Amino acid sequence: MNVWQQYLRPKSVTEALQALKADPGPACPIAGGTDLLLDLQQGRLPPVHMLVDLTTIPEMTALEIRQGELYIGAAVTLNRIAASTIAGQHARALTEACSLIGGPQVRNVATLGGNVVHALPAADGTIALMPLDAQVEVADLQGRRRVPLEDLFLGPGKTALKVEQELLVGFYLPLRAPHHASAFRRIMRAQGIALPILNLAVWMARQTDRIDKVRIAVGPAGPTPWRASAAEEVLRGQPLTDEITAQALAALLNQANFRTSPQRASVDYRRHLVGILLKDTLEAAWERARMD
Repeated sequence: MNVWQQYLRPKSVTEALQALKADPGPACPIAGGTDLLLDLQQGRLPPVHMLVDLTTIPEMTALEIRQGELYIGAAVTLNRIAASTIAGQHARALTEACSLIGGPQVRNVATLGGNVVHALPAADGTIALMPLDAQVEVADLQGRRRVPLEDLFLGPGKTALKVEQELLVGFYLPLRAPHHASAFRRIMRAQGIALPILNLAVWMARQTDRIDKVRIAVGPAGPTPWRASAAEEVLRGQPLTDEITAQALAALLNQANFRTSPQRASVDYRRHLVGILLKDTLEAAWERARMD
């Protein structure tokens, strides 16, 4: 059984949106397709009439500085982000995350937008983007709008995007300032291609021997990607010591909603691992912020 009937390669966001709206049967956007095609072939999604390929739209494959912000198109591949000097300079946590997703073959075709809109609470790209204060640009036939990344998620596998009416065009991130830094860490099974047992990302602004500002994301620790706001509050204005890190960990554990996954890890194991990840990631961001 064919899981699609037609395949379109539009040249603009407007052309893609018009195709999604006008098609008489179910239509679906595709970029890398590493998740989508498996879902269609294995029956987790019903067959579609048309696939609309976003990789031929220039603004959705751009990675550049735009008017004082880092812009990454939703159809940019993970390997391209991981290898990007610009992304590495301004979004180190994201390049580290993209270098760990799947294997090399997957990263050559999988896209950041696909990783995000799949809306999994432990998606590496999403967890890395959240502390970086990312905004997403969403387009429909009436225009464009920007929304904070965290507002995009409604539940596991569910986003606020309107099916066949809206597209995630790209991501905007602030440029890195002096003594600002980020880091990403992941714990996964040995084969390295499955979803992570646990992942964590940190963005930090350092002021001499104290943390001025900090943002932390952890996954999976709830039905949607989330910020560890209680731990952030503990860390602000403090030196990075073992005692302060322990207090931040206690606040994080009180806020997190870890669960047992038969295929990956138990609640107790994740609660143990998150302390190791938090300390390691905070220290990496702390040292990077010192080096300016």
